[in-house]
Amino acid sequence: MHCRPVFPSRLRLHAAALSLSLLAACGGGGGGDDAAPAGGGGASAPGGGTSTGADVTCGLANFDADALRLINQYRAAGASCGSRGSFAPASALSAQAQLTRAAYGHSRDMADNNYFSHTSLDGRTPGTRVSAAGYSWSGVGENIAAGYGNVQAVVDGWMASDGHCANLMSASFTQYGLACARNDASTYRLYWTLNLARP
Repeated sequence: MHCRPVFPSRLRLHAAALSLSLLAACGGGGGGDDAAPAGGGGASAPGGGTSTGADVTCGLANFDADALRLINQYRAAGASCGSRGSFAPASALSAQAQLTRAAYGHSRDMADNNYFSHTSLDGRTPGTRVSAAGYSWSGVGENIAAGYGNVQAVVDGWMASDGHCANLMSASFTQYGLACARNDASTYRLYWTLNLARP
């Protein structure tokens, strides 16, 4: 079953988590769980090459510093993630370049092709995109969002959604990569992808 949450003001959120059991979950509305196929090798991600900082950050100032601070503040405090339960404080995440590259490739693909989904138009999943970026993982999760104008708004939006909050708060994850891609001709203009993983 595919989650299709409804959000006001052209803002959208989705969350997926893959672990050794390879279960994915959509958070933030509508409910339901997605079953995800096993990750692994596969085709290289669109936009998988190097990109400029302005591309990865949608030109937003202090993008990396704000993301690291906000995500780790939430993790340090612990959180209640509604139907997903309460999470004790978790150790800080560190930024990881391969996860950022995979996140950017997916955000760029969604922006350029005007769609919003964890599954790429060619069928790739979060796990296959992260693997294609060269990251060998034992667990991986993905939050996506669209329409949010800055890092604070998107992180706060994810924390207000049960599935996204659970991904952000999971002590199973140790590293992350966050990217934003902009296309003013697309439905939501700004497309966000957060990859969370453990090697």
